[in-house]
Amino acid sequence: MDIHEYQAKEILGRFGVPVPQGGLAYSPEQASYRAQELGGERWVVKAQIHSGGRGEAGGVKVCASYAEVEDAAAKMLGKRLVTRQTGAQGKTVFRLWIEEAVEIAQEIYLGFVLDRKTERVMVVASAAGGMEIEEIAHENPDSILRMVVEPAVGLQDFQARELAFGLGLDTAQIGRAVKLFKGAYRAFRDLDATMVEINPLIVTGAGELMALDAKMSFDDNALFRRPDISELRDKSQEDPRESYASDRGLSYVGLQGNIGCMINGAGLAMATMDMIKLAGGEPANFLDIGGGASPERVLKAFRTVLMDDSVKVVLVNIFAGINRCDWVAEGVVQAFTQAEIQVPVVVRLAGTNVDEGRRIIAESGLPIITADTLADAAEKAVAALAA
Repeated sequence: MDIHEYQAKEILGRFGVPVPQGGLAYSPEQASYRAQELGGERWVVKAQIHSGGRGEAGGVKVCASYAEVEDAAAKMLGKRLVTRQTGAQGKTVFRLWIEEAVEIAQEIYLGFVLDRKTERVMVVASAAGGMEIEEIAHENPDSILRMVVEPAVGLQDFQARELAFGLGLDTAQIGRAVKLFKGAYRAFRDLDATMVEINPLIVTGAGELMALDAKMSFDDNALFRRPDISELRDKSQEDPRESYASDRGLSYVGLQGNIGCMINGAGLAMATMDMIKLAGGEPANFLDIGGGASPERVLKAFRTVLMDDSVKVVLVNIFAGINRCDWVAEGVVQAFTQAEIQVPVVVRLAGTNVDEGRRIIAESGLPIITADTLADAAEKAVAALAA
C-alpha cells in the first residue's frame, strides 16, 4: 500500500526526521490560507498523487505570493497528471500540500528497501539526489552507496556514520545525519514498510538536514496490525478494479489486453498469460484467486474480471491442490446466473475432484467452452475473440 508524500513526512517526523512545515489543502482558497498560516515569503504547492516525477508534469510550483499559491492550486486541483510512473492514464489531483520554501545547498538520495534476495533491509544512498534512483544508476553509478542492515540488531551507529561520511557530509552534520538515518530505519521497521524513500534529502543553506520529499510503501499482509496505517489508504489513487479485488481478498493487476484471466497461483497465472500471448492474444489482467477458492470466491473473481469493459473473453485455468475443481465449477455456474456473463468463457480444470468439476460444467447446459490443457485453453480463448 502506498501513501501520499505529506503522510510519509508526518510519519517520518514522528521518528525524528526533520521535515519542512506545511499544510493540506483541498481548494484554492484553502491553499492560500495555508500559506498565510505558514508565513514567510515563498511557498511550494505540491500535488499529492501516488507517483514520482510530479514536477516534470506540472505538479510542483514555487510561489512568491498568496495570489500565486491560489492560482497554482486552482490549476492543479482536478487535473490529471501524467508522469513516467502513472502511465498514459495519469492520476487525478484531489489534494495539495502547501509547504514552506527551503533554501537548498545540497541534494541527497536516501532509500530503505526490503531486499528479498538477502532477506535483509538494504540502504541505498547517493550524493546525486533529486532524481530517480534508476537515473542515478544510469548516469552516475559510482555515486550509489549500498549497505545491508542485519534485522536482529538494526541500523547501527557506525553504519550510519559510514553512510554519512560516504555522502560527503561535513563533520558537524554527521551526528544529525546518524539520528536521521536511524529514525528513518525505525519507521521502516516498526511500521512494516517495504520502502522508505527520501528524495531529495537536502542540506539547507544553514547546514541543516531535512527530508524535502518522501515516499513510503507498506506490506499489505501486515495492515491488519497497523490500523493507523490502513487509514491512510487513498482509493482515488488506485485502479478501481484493483481496489475492488483487494477488498475481497483477491490478487489482481489490471493489464491492457482483452482476455480476462482467473487462475490460482502466481506461477500458473504468469504461465497462462505467456500462453495467451503465444497464441496471439493479450491478457487483460493478472488475477490469482488463491487457495481454498469457494464458489462464492469464484463468483467475486468473475465480477472483478468483468468490471473491465475491455474484457471480451474470460479464461479460467485452475490446477487444484488446496482448491477443488468441483467448487470452482460451481462458482462458474453461479457466475452465469448471478453475474450476467455476456462474453465467452473458457474453462480448464485439473487436479483435485477434476472429474466432478467437469461433470458439473457439462450438465449445467451453459455455453461454457472447456479445454484439457493450458495450450488448448489459450488457443480456444483467442479463437473465441474472432467468433
